[in-house]
Amino acid sequence: MPSGDLTTSGGLTAEQIQRVVAIALDLARKGSTAQLAEFVEHGLPVDASDAAENTLLMLAAYHGHTDTVRMLVRLGADPNQRNTRDQARIAGALFKGADDVVAVLRQAGADLEAGTPTARDVRPRPPAG
Repeated sequence: MPSGDLTTSGGLTAEQIQRVVAIALDLARKGSTAQLAEFVEHGLPVDASDAAENTLLMLAAYHGHTDTVRMLVRLGADPNQRNTRDQARIAGALFKGADDVVAVLRQAGADLEAGTPTARDVRPRPPAG
């Protein structure tokens, strides 16, 4: 199960687990740091993911939520885990031009050579405007 082992968390059904993970992934996308921290502190695996293995950290990084990224790393999220398309968190943050997120991920040990494309190969997206 991509979401990690939630089977020990009070006998939740597979559908309930899927709903909890979906809510948490949405919180990561939105940068709802405090709410997401509560989910993790109450048993949600910090590397919970969707079916494509996009984790909480990947979504927070891609959407430029530095505080959320910092919190997830502090709680043990893997900065080098990649999704099913072999995309790395740091490459997504670089693509989006999220320099503060990139700095947090580098400090956490993110590998610039990981994934396809690697962070070194990514070309930042031009600013909207």
